[in-house]
Amino acid sequence: MTGELDPLVTAARAGDEDAFRHLYRNLQPGLLRYLTALVGADAEDVASETWLQVARDLPTFTGGEFRAWAVTIARNRAMDHLRRQRRRPAVSVPVQELSELAGDADTAERAGESLGTEAALAMIASLPPREAEAVLLRAVIGLDAETAGRVLGRRAGAVRTAAHRGLRRLAVLLDQRAASTALDDVPTGADIRAQRRAGLPPQAEPVDG
Repeated sequence: MTGELDPLVTAARAGDEDAFRHLYRNLQPGLLRYLTALVGADAEDVASETWLQVARDLPTFTGGEFRAWAVTIARNRAMDHLRRQRRRPAVSVPVQELSELAGDADTAERAGESLGTEAALAMIASLPPREAEAVLLRAVIGLDAETAGRVLGRRAGAVRTAAHRGLRRLAVLLDQRAASTALDDVPTGADIRAQRRAGLPPQAEPVDG
């Protein structure tokens, strides 16, 4: 994604309001999901503060990856917000569309492909903060490891490791959820008896005899 927004950034810096709106529409959905993971229900407010600063500082933007620059501003605003509120980050609304997630192991890739809105709500909240943020920056915002590392003030290798560990944890959670769902789908003895009374053939052996 590096450089894809450069023409819009150039136009927006020159005062093109349509270009700025396109930048906002491109980045806001992922930015809001990322901020949700950091500040929960206050994500909208922090996003608004972020875009106010982006608009103010855009004329002095010296180039580089605009997406990373904007996310860095968002993260700084989120950390300021948390310090003011004196509370820990929390996920309070669903994080959507965690797809196209980078991973170098089969289980990690499967986790990225399988995550949906409801799963992400619980699963992202369960990850250690460093892993959750690395996964979000790479999956939701779409930054590569080097750029995400600059945002977080960490080495690219550390970001890759954190994201990979997070994905592996998610894969385990997915396996546990799948196993639980499979057990829930097995009909009980009462289910079988009800099917027989309705004249339907039983679909499986009862689990309670």
